[in-house]
Amino acid sequence: MRRALLPAAALTGAAALTLPLGGCGTGSGSTGPELSVSGAYMPQPVSADMAAGFLTISNKGGTRDRLTSVTSEVAGQVTMHSTVGGAMEEKTSFAVPAHGRLVFRSGGNHLMFEGLKHKPEQGQRVTVKLTFARTGPLTVEMPVRSATYHPSTGN
Repeated sequence: MRRALLPAAALTGAAALTLPLGGCGTGSGSTGPELSVSGAYMPQPVSADMAAGFLTISNKGGTRDRLTSVTSEVAGQVTMHSTVGGAMEEKTSFAVPAHGRLVFRSGGNHLMFEGLKHKPEQGQRVTVKLTFARTGPLTVEMPVRSATYHPSTGN
């Protein structure tokens, strides 16, 4: 199991945070999940008790993984949601495909920080722990951006 704290303060715009997490191979020539996170951010919450979060998880490995939970000390709970056709639905996990990406962006898949213990302000960072079925937890520092922030990458 690997744990890493990914600093985001030095990033400009939606530049990537990257940390490969190798898994064990499952057979001859195959590789386990190799996960990295980019574009993580939280728009400054407009309410005192709820916030959203966005990021992209890339998997360069030959084996899929699953994001099974997200936690943060800033919130009572963090839930994962998909949005399809304008309808939001809570999910218990999301697939991270082999050689693919899982994208959380405004208007699509997203994280909801519920029961905020304090309201994060622009310029601060929120620590988020992502737990995966195969590779174990990954800790990311998510910068708090302006409430109207929209990165050029679209997430």
